[in-house]
Amino acid sequence: MIRKTIVSIAAVLWLTPFVIMVLIAVNQTNTTSFLDLLNPSSMGVKNFADAWQQGDFSVGFFNTLIVTVVSVAAILLLSAMAGYALSKFSFLGKKLLTALMAVTVLIPTVFFTIPVYQILRMMHVDTTLAGLILAEVGGAHVIFILMFRQFFDNLPNELTESAKMDGCSEYQMFWKIYFPISKPIIGTVVITQSIWTWNSFLFPLILSLNNPAVRTLSVGIYSFQGENIVNWGAMAAAGCITILPVVVLFLCFQKYFINGMEGAVKG
Repeated sequence: MIRKTIVSIAAVLWLTPFVIMVLIAVNQTNTTSFLDLLNPSSMGVKNFADAWQQGDFSVGFFNTLIVTVVSVAAILLLSAMAGYALSKFSFLGKKLLTALMAVTVLIPTVFFTIPVYQILRMMHVDTTLAGLILAEVGGAHVIFILMFRQFFDNLPNELTESAKMDGCSEYQMFWKIYFPISKPIIGTVVITQSIWTWNSFLFPLILSLNNPAVRTLSVGIYSFQGENIVNWGAMAAAGCITILPVVVLFLCFQKYFINGMEGAVKG
């Protein structure tokens, strides 16, 4: 009984900010007063229309979708291949390399902002979607590599031996055996990285300063904050629009996400 009560209280506390955001989004008086938010006469969908038009969300949604899909696909493949190499290949300095990779998880991403921007500028892609994709793919995704490595380590060696006896090359073993059966980790990577990329703000803001055409949804939300006034209704409506695809994605992949996290913890 006590456990259920604690879980219920935690759930209410966790959902409260989202409920308030929805109330602000459907309120047309641009107020943050809780009592005013509960007034039925001030509710409507005008803020959603304003958010879509004023924030140029049609462009932002397309840009965010392209960057997320391409980045997640690239990160998934690179992480899986790197994890397979660390698990199945033997080479000099393997343990040292793994340790150094693990240490990089502790380094804040903001420390790499200027070097990454300079590299993108030298490549002349600092104001393009391609540059934004490279910035996302080139980030530290060590945790995914280690998750794949742990998953592959836990698979029986007989699987590899049987595949070699059937004449499979390393390339075939990865694509036909190891990668397809790593669905729990794939689901975890897809959901986690999709959320990170979808909500990414720093690099999209920097790269869109000189080219508003590459703005993403997160930067579009920021545009509702003026110097002296904030359009709370439109900002909340924009937030609702932004999180909706992420919620749908999680509902589709939640089984694989939970299984992948359980496997990573047990490993």
